[in-house]
Amino acid sequence: MLVQISQQFKDFSIAPQICVEDVAEIAQLGFKTIINCRPDGEGGSSQPPSEQIKVAAEKLGLAYYYIPVIPNNIQVEKIEEFESIYASAAKPVLGFCRTGNRVAKIFELAQVSK
Repeated sequence: MLVQISQQFKDFSIAPQICVEDVAEIAQLGFKTIINCRPDGEGGSSQPPSEQIKVAAEKLGLAYYYIPVIPNNIQVEKIEEFESIYASAAKPVLGFCRTGNRVAKIFELAQVSK
């Protein structure tokens, strides 16, 4: 796998942008849920659409959620949505965005808002 996964907490890890081809290895690593916080089209044509990753994840039995967050503009509604999804998600969870920083920040904000 070319994607670097970084464990943040017991049941939550982050990664930079993943590809459809990465999903099988993510499943083999034991992840049960993927949360995508990168808006479609942010990376141009090199970024796979969220729907393609979702289809690959669901074929392998993984839950997939799309919570697009604009960099440096994490809105309260997005934090609440993330918190709700994470609370009920099958663990462990892998969150991703362009670099992993945005999804790490929304996770942190969701934990603080509890």
